[in-house]
Amino acid sequence: MTTTWTAFRRARRRSRQAWAVLAFILAAAIGGVAWFFTNGQFAVAEGPASGPAAAPVVDYSWMKPVRSVAAVPLGTAADALEALPVKGRAGKNDYDRAEFGQAWLDADHNGCDTRNDILRRDLSSVQFTQGSKCKVAGGGLAEPYVGKAVEFRRGAESSKAVQIDHVVALADAWQKGAQQLTPKQRSTFANDPLNLIAVDGPANVKKGAGDAATWLPANKNFRCHYVARQISVKAAYRLWVTAAEKDAMKRVLAGCPGQQTIRP
Repeated sequence: MTTTWTAFRRARRRSRQAWAVLAFILAAAIGGVAWFFTNGQFAVAEGPASGPAAAPVVDYSWMKPVRSVAAVPLGTAADALEALPVKGRAGKNDYDRAEFGQAWLDADHNGCDTRNDILRRDLSSVQFTQGSKCKVAGGGLAEPYVGKAVEFRRGAESSKAVQIDHVVALADAWQKGAQQLTPKQRSTFANDPLNLIAVDGPANVKKGAGDAATWLPANKNFRCHYVARQISVKAAYRLWVTAAEKDAMKRVLAGCPGQQTIRP
């Protein structure tokens, strides 16, 4: 009888241990899924802690935030998308890059122009030109659009390997509400770190002024963040989306329903 009771206790203890292990695995899996559908897919896409995945929109240790038209809403990108107006494109015939002010201003008044601010934010192992605390001479980029490592070296030809992309292209913004912004607001839009990412030069050229309905990054693991960032920018500057653009964004976000908006 004693032997039977001892065996029963051991079996029950093993059962409790097995259930505890199962519960731990389940909790870890749920946590992993939650992480992936918020910021995880960005980190996976980028690999090592470098580039846009590791950098905040604004690095407050040396950058200052710019003032957008409205605050980026808290919550999921899907909810923010539903709040954006849906309209057709306005005319493009009168679009001129000059409507968005001088390129690469020192918009945040930290003493460095925006292009070098974004290079410094997104590159790893940053090197500066001799005698400068702003002008980036080189560094490595865990590139988000094509998902590969790219080296930046300043030079007449070599600089083209890494370009600074407007996540919401200026021409696209012009056709979707930016005509109603003031000149100062358009200049801020063009220099807002929320709307800027260092990327592969050829990929940026291929994108052109495309929206989500006509162009998405080849790196599929980056698409959730990319679309969420476009939505966040459009919310911050009260721009609209077309019906086709909204449908494309919804298709991307369907694969990451917990994706949050991107905020400074």
